[in-house]
Amino acid sequence: MTGQAPEPFLAISDADRPRLPLPWQRLHLVGVCGAGMKALAELLLDCGCQVSGSDLQLPSPAIASLIRRGMQFHRGHAAEFVPHSAQALVFSPAIPADNAERQAADLRQIPQLSYTQFLGRLMQHRAGVCIAGTHGKSTTAAMTGLLLTDAGRAPSVVLGAELCDGGRSGWAGAGDLLVVESCEFQRSFLDYAPRYAAILNVESDHFDCFPDLAAVTEAFGEFAERVTARDGVLVVRADCKAAVTASDRTQARRVTIGPEGQADWWAGDLRRTATGIRFRTYRENAFFAEISLQIGGRHNVWNALAAMALGEAIGLSPREIREGLEEFRGIRRRLELVGSWRGVTLLDDYAHHPTAIRSTLETVREQFGRRRVWCAFQPHQVSRTVALMSDFAEAFGAADEILIVPAFAARERVTTEPVQVSRELADRLVRHGQSARFVESLDQITATLDDALEPGDVLITVGAGDIDQVHHEFTRRVQRHPASRRAIGSLYVDEAGRSRTVLPHSA
Repeated sequence: MTGQAPEPFLAISDADRPRLPLPWQRLHLVGVCGAGMKALAELLLDCGCQVSGSDLQLPSPAIASLIRRGMQFHRGHAAEFVPHSAQALVFSPAIPADNAERQAADLRQIPQLSYTQFLGRLMQHRAGVCIAGTHGKSTTAAMTGLLLTDAGRAPSVVLGAELCDGGRSGWAGAGDLLVVESCEFQRSFLDYAPRYAAILNVESDHFDCFPDLAAVTEAFGEFAERVTARDGVLVVRADCKAAVTASDRTQARRVTIGPEGQADWWAGDLRRTATGIRFRTYRENAFFAEISLQIGGRHNVWNALAAMALGEAIGLSPREIREGLEEFRGIRRRLELVGSWRGVTLLDDYAHHPTAIRSTLETVREQFGRRRVWCAFQPHQVSRTVALMSDFAEAFGAADEILIVPAFAARERVTTEPVQVSRELADRLVRHGQSARFVESLDQITATLDDALEPGDVLITVGAGDIDQVHHEFTRRVQRHPASRRAIGSLYVDEAGRSRTVLPHSA
């Protein structure tokens, strides 16, 4: 058991390659640097497809690895980037209809599908395993995908985050299972019709799509209806009222996870270990297995319970589930250990909702005891920050020092609002008795930390925007932790003469 993304798929023979059960083998991906789109590109390359892609972003090391595998990459968006051989165009949720490449596809009558529409078409030919919820989707989907892979079920997997082991977020398998992280944004998870699914939790979020909790719950209820009725299984968190309400609409068999006495699956005897957390699990009040996770946090116990319930429903044995979970080493930007610098431990986390921030910081406090914890937070979206301001103001209690930068205004048209809402959050935190301050930019936050951090401190960057770039400012001084040495080096794109050659940075 390796617990790693299946790198052998990179070297399998053409005869053994999983085949794409769709009429397209040459595809163009618009917005390919997005997490889900990058995972889809990995899956398509595993299937032997010809893949090209474009994005406004510079290619990350992960995208560079796809270029080495044969994907043609273009920086920016232009009609001529769509290959003449393209049979279909797949676009990310961030790509509008007036995008130059989508318009070129229209003129050439090339079929266009959104990212989730394409996965939905794939799922028509495989048994879908969909993990949904406001929190924990990426980790639970990764756990589930690796459980099935380690047990020899050869699933295809599409995640919204990279595995810490192997760095991949998507791969194709020859089996009949397709594991997909399933997001409620724009109700896109309604493009799926899974046989197995999980609703981990339901909270107010994505305020540009859902005005209130009732609207979010309604969307999850529609998702629950999409689970195959005849032989389907829906796993749901029993102590989340909105999740249970949504799951009431399913015709599939419902399996619950949660506290003892409230759920079919529950965990007990939780013990923190040097590398994570150990606990005993029970199914219908009978002992099932003792699990040792190599990642910490009580929230990851719930994630593991959901993966276990899905694995058992699919047919895995307790031994296969236990061994698979013990090998799981987490995903990037989820309490990821970035390294250390001058005796300071550097962590990074994607949390951008008050519930996730609270869980993350409480886990950091459990792991590092009385060490001083610095939290550098970048709110994600003005609308979310405003709607949940009171909850945000109470989410940082486990941190000693808090630095707030302007909000990352994803999908929003703004002027001064990112600064205003972050100043308001910093002021609220101070009124709650916490040591917090507003910092005007990532550059200033780096300078502030350079002066203030002391040996023994813990620094965690938190947010779904580009707050993780703070760590890159320390790169030349950071002694990388061995487990995080997976980048292939800095990259840039030479755009001279419209060339898109990826070159190593020599600076």
